[in-house]
Amino acid sequence: MAFHKGTSTDQFFQTDAEQAKRERREAKAGNKNGSPVALKSKLLAAVPDPTSPTSVLVAESAGSVRRVNVDTGDTKQVFRGPSAPVTCVAVGGSGNSTLFAGSWDKDIWSWDLSSKVLSRKYSGHSDFVKAVVTTKLSGKDILISGGADKKIMVWDIETGSRLHVLQDQAVSMMAVQDLVVDPVQSGPDETILVSASSDPHIRRWRIRLDGFEQLKETSPDEPSAARHAILEHDTTVYKVVFDSESEEVDLWTSSGDGTAKCLSRIKGFATDDSFQHGDHVRAVAVTEQWIVTAGRDEDVKVWDRSSGKLYCVLDGHYDEITDLVVLDGGGRVVSVSIDGTVRTWPLDQAELDKVNKEKEDRAKGVEKETPTEQSKGLMTAEEEAELAALMGDDD
Repeated sequence: MAFHKGTSTDQFFQTDAEQAKRERREAKAGNKNGSPVALKSKLLAAVPDPTSPTSVLVAESAGSVRRVNVDTGDTKQVFRGPSAPVTCVAVGGSGNSTLFAGSWDKDIWSWDLSSKVLSRKYSGHSDFVKAVVTTKLSGKDILISGGADKKIMVWDIETGSRLHVLQDQAVSMMAVQDLVVDPVQSGPDETILVSASSDPHIRRWRIRLDGFEQLKETSPDEPSAARHAILEHDTTVYKVVFDSESEEVDLWTSSGDGTAKCLSRIKGFATDDSFQHGDHVRAVAVTEQWIVTAGRDEDVKVWDRSSGKLYCVLDGHYDEITDLVVLDGGGRVVSVSIDGTVRTWPLDQAELDKVNKEKEDRAKGVEKETPTEQSKGLMTAEEEAELAALMGDDD
């Protein structure tokens, strides 16, 4: 195995594989697929912006949440406060007007969504906060958070008081990865919460103002038997999403085992469909026509919902994709990545067909006409740097 001395500290000793990976990413970084909006830090999560149909709210490792308008490219509106990476975002509170963000500093921060003024901080977790979601219980606005401390905490948004701490008493729950409220089974006085974690178990919880309980599940093999939790994946479950497009509102999941799955509500959340994306699947998004998956392999994959077949691969990111957000009622999907870019992809079938056709043409050697390298400038990069240095000396 060969080692290479790098130019910066993190490249000081690199194996051939690491150097090849770095070179591949550098070569891929300049592509304009998905009309990238480039930010200056790693992007760890995103949610739709309820105040703008063309914007997303993005969690940055730089310690802020940024409003990104994917049509105009505007990134100037920033919610600041944390000095550690922000891992998750949610919108809720009175009038759906508060932005919440969980951070590596173990706190949940909040801001007024329109003024960007910093509001209350919710402190109680003893490790990174990894997931946040909002709901209502008996008329009160509620925040629910999950952390690397293996705990789920329920908060009264207005007073900041912590109402409950949820932990699995029977099967050890690892770091919480995602939380989602069941829109079908939740009512005015109780919320049914679904949690995903670094262990493969998906748990459901009934939460009220005065208490909570973990729900027992029916066994898919023996309807009369119970199972402790939903167990349909082999390892970490990164994302849980309810499909509001279908009549049953089934649960969709994505996992480190390389799959995204549809867990059928009427079958006790047993697997109904499985999509083999490969590698760690960090995100899944659902529209009426498509299932969209993304993760560590850097590709956004679009699957035909009716046939279950892979329809189109959208490549552009050059590092792990961490989240997907559907816009325009399913007309587009936004992806965010460790590479620091926000990319927007059309989900219109004709547009996807065009992407597939261009790929086929490239594979056959039918290239679009591109200007030769010379037209960019007659000097090499080194010569241009030398010239810039000489011109700098004139000051």
